[in-house]
Amino acid sequence: MAKITYIEHGGKEHTVNVANGLTVMEGARDNNIPGIEADCGGACACSTCHVYVHPDWVEKLPAKDDMEEDMLDFAFEPDADRSRLTCQVKVTDALDGLIVQMPEKQI
Repeated sequence: MAKITYIEHGGKEHTVNVANGLTVMEGARDNNIPGIEADCGGACACSTCHVYVHPDWVEKLPAKDDMEEDMLDFAFEPDADRSRLTCQVKVTDALDGLIVQMPEKQI
């Protein structure tokens, strides 16, 4: 289990426990955290679960695969270093303390 902090665009923080094996997107969905829409349900077929990873965590996450890189091209104001699709980040104990911030909007 990992404690993950989701920060809305306006600054409101939500810190929740997310079970190992779920994705960061599922953690947001299961805890009713606004700002992550997840229209495709986690199939990496949209960019509506886009977040900016806190700079301290960028290098700690597994690398993006080609499909995630391609989908991030459709996200709102993607950042080459910090943008991730939360449906592609699996929760493990190593993610305890992860901080992600939602963009102004999801597209």
